[in-house]
Amino acid sequence: MKEYLFIITLVVVALVVLVLVVYLTGVIIYLFRAAGHLKELAGGLQKVENDTAPLAGHLTTINGALDQLHGGLSSVNSHLGAIAGVLKL
Repeated sequence: MKEYLFIITLVVVALVVLVLVVYLTGVIIYLFRAAGHLKELAGGLQKVENDTAPLAGHLTTINGALDQLHGGLSSVNSHLGAIAGVLKL
């Protein structure tokens, strides 16, 4: 009886080890795939950074123009407010 239980124990241990080997091999494969995807993602992010670098200069120009427009529109707003006061609107 002891030999029978010993053989069953060895078979169960072998099956557990086999399942662990298959599972860990799958994990390793998916980690290598993920590393490849991360390399592609990093390359794409670097391209985005390079492509958007000139925007800082353009946005500074646009911001300056918007400041001038704000000053003009504020003046118009105050004049329209004065006209509305005269006309009692």
